[in-house]
Amino acid sequence: MPKSSEELGTESISKLLIKQSVPASIGFLVMSIYSIVDTIYVGRFVGPLAIGAITVVMPISFLISSIGMAIGIGGSSIISRALGSKDRKRALKTFGNMVNMTLHFSILLVILGFIYDDEILNIFGGKGDILPLAKEYFEVILIGVPFLAWSMMSNNVIRAQGKPKVAMLIMVIPAVLNIILDPIFIIAFKMGLGGAAWATTISYVVSAGYALFYFLKGDSEIKFVLKYFKLDLALIKEIFSIGSITLARQGSISLLIVVLNHSLYAYAGEMGISIYGIANRVMMFALFPVIGIVQGFLPIAGYNYGAKNATRVKLSINTAIKYGTTLASMILVLIFIFSDKVVNAFTTDADLIKDSSFALIFVFMMTPLIAVQMVGSGYFQAIGKALPALLLTMTKQGFFLIPLVLILPKFYGVNGIWYSFPIADVLSALVTWIFLRIEIKNHLVF
Repeated sequence: MPKSSEELGTESISKLLIKQSVPASIGFLVMSIYSIVDTIYVGRFVGPLAIGAITVVMPISFLISSIGMAIGIGGSSIISRALGSKDRKRALKTFGNMVNMTLHFSILLVILGFIYDDEILNIFGGKGDILPLAKEYFEVILIGVPFLAWSMMSNNVIRAQGKPKVAMLIMVIPAVLNIILDPIFIIAFKMGLGGAAWATTISYVVSAGYALFYFLKGDSEIKFVLKYFKLDLALIKEIFSIGSITLARQGSISLLIVVLNHSLYAYAGEMGISIYGIANRVMMFALFPVIGIVQGFLPIAGYNYGAKNATRVKLSINTAIKYGTTLASMILVLIFIFSDKVVNAFTTDADLIKDSSFALIFVFMMTPLIAVQMVGSGYFQAIGKALPALLLTMTKQGFFLIPLVLILPKFYGVNGIWYSFPIADVLSALVTWIFLRIEIKNHLVF
């Protein structure tokens, strides 16, 4: 077997985590930069309401494409453990089933998206003057969603093999291409919001093409084997028992967006949705190193759990939390110092700058705690324990943030929405820490 996957069980955990996390972090950084640049171009050359339109559409497209991410994470958990236990046939069979399911499910969901576009946009907060802009953006983005789903699935399979740099490129390629195409389509071709959508869709297609080329011509341990494309019911059940956690997470995030957009529209109008659009883009950008740590941690934990090496599993958990918390603390300090300057990059609207800066501080207030929540829920997912992973994944958005967003604005107006974020961070981190300590103490024994 090539050395790349075996290193997950032998190399120093700190060195291995850095080696796995840095490419993942770079990939998420570039993707976040693309998201920010995209929003800046739209906000400055189309208008503030266009930011609201993107804020409405993005969770819908990611919810649809998250079928690929769910299959990717669920299948990659099996692949990591299979490689750790030297069962290559099981890894190949898992991959074949993943490819089959990703293509069929994503295409079906896109068809439904085109049929029910008005209804879907309305549910996600596409109201008032935002609706026609959101529809223009949505109908183009939908074309690229199956390609995004394939890229998301492929990314996780490649990372499970211990190939973080290749996985990074799958994220970097569309981001860089989008940054190049945005000014061409939006400004030079005067295509407005539609131009931003086409830039994104073309980028998804190119990224998917690169992933396909790697499996066909690259040095992947996992290859296309046609006989393994036949669906295996037991394997599908296992993939979805783990992957459903990702769907639940994305579903809870999408439900949160629905609740947020409707609450923001009720208490602050269309501009309230644009405020969250800015805060969300900054959050995606600022948290890239923590997300990278978690992505780097998953194959390490999965491989060593499959190899029945409890010592390395425990060390990987502690190291990931330590690194993630340190990075998140640094992010918090920077946000507190530069919040107004960060928001100023997106818009020249004075009221939007003021209100977004205020919101940003509260959204990030308890950022250092997110490493515990993300690593904890990720650990259970990596080792194939679906129920605790599902519960912990749902804690912040589903169990705490959504109820708080519905309750607090009744007492504090729109500010109650922003107060909800730090409270949810504290509660979800506490619950995750309790679950994780019990698991390590009582169940991590081979």
